[in-house]
Amino acid sequence: MMALNFQESKHREMLMARSKNCTVRLGDVTALYPESSVVWITVGKKGEPKEFLYTAILDKVRVKTMGTLTSTDLGHQNPDINSKEELIKDFETIYRRRILPEDTVTVIYFSEILQDTLSR
Repeated sequence: MMALNFQESKHREMLMARSKNCTVRLGDVTALYPESSVVWITVGKKGEPKEFLYTAILDKVRVKTMGTLTSTDLGHQNPDINSKEELIKDFETIYRRRILPEDTVTVIYFSEILQDTLSR
């Protein structure tokens, strides 16, 4: 089983509230996260224990540039981010490097798999 891990504590709250159902990852990570894969949604810093939140399916995985992200992508990634510029600043903090509008990103939409549906 693969994990789609989130390192930032702010993401935990959004994931638990189910207000976040998309992640934007720097680079082309489609080989790591193929569409229709089942993944564990986890939170935790690199090198530390992870907390399992729920199981999800990857509904849509698309490669874009940072500059071509849509308002839908932004809203599902983080409802508190209202512009590509804000997301770029957030990414620069996370990745600790300069991020440009032409940088490649992978947009991953996911949906929780409810346990009740597995037992039917």
